[in-house]
Amino acid sequence: MRKRGEPITVLTAHDFPSAHVADAAGMDVVLVGDSLAMVALGMEDTSEVTVDEMLMHCRSVARATKSAFTVGDLPMGSYEVSPEQALQTAIRFVKEGRVQGVKLEGGKEMAPTIEKITRAGIPVLGHIGLTPQRQNALGGFRVQGKTCAGALAVLEDALAVQEAGAFGMVIEAVPAEVAGAITTKLSVPTIGIGSGSGCAGQVLVQVDMSGYFPPGRFIPKFVKKYGDVWSESYRAIEAYRDEVKGRQYPAQEHTYPIREEELEAFAKATEES
Repeated sequence: MRKRGEPITVLTAHDFPSAHVADAAGMDVVLVGDSLAMVALGMEDTSEVTVDEMLMHCRSVARATKSAFTVGDLPMGSYEVSPEQALQTAIRFVKEGRVQGVKLEGGKEMAPTIEKITRAGIPVLGHIGLTPQRQNALGGFRVQGKTCAGALAVLEDALAVQEAGAFGMVIEAVPAEVAGAITTKLSVPTIGIGSGSGCAGQVLVQVDMSGYFPPGRFIPKFVKKYGDVWSESYRAIEAYRDEVKGRQYPAQEHTYPIREEELEAFAKATEES
């Protein structure tokens, strides 16, 4: 797809239903992102989620994806200690999580780790630019590569990640012009998130782009809201509540029949008991 110039579509999923709809809608890649910490588990940030929690969600997603390439996010603390630790975690994601590849954050400093995993035959998707697991060290969720020096550092990371054997990389929150220029210098695809249309593909968090959140919730500038799942779900649940309270549901068509003679026999039996 990269060679053909065909944009690559990537979307997160965190359970069977969200993966099922992403796969059915034709996503090229489904990512079990560590964003599930916040959108599915109600955590404050991605640093809280554990390997075992990620694996459970990976298995759920993998049961639904029939055509999309499925990637699992290695959570914070599961790969930074050493390349050996990272490989052990990656193997668990493939064997227990049933995913086909893994994603990890970091640039040139993670090159030995990426190389270790890829040499073991496990595809790795890199992640450079803004790396949310390291947001405390970056001073928060800040755009990366806004200066010449910063842009060169992102390029250096991209080249190192490619050289280490990653099949592609997410570029997050980098000026569009910088991300586009980096993409042209790579042979592997870049997947942009808040980094403009010059990347080889795009990724969004499904909960954000589908509008499955209450009004007033903060969403990043780069998110386009393609749906309003929250309002539709709210409308349906509110209508269900009202019909139950008003005894309109269940109606006759929602119940199972019994023959009249059996009902009469039952009524007679209960009278005699």
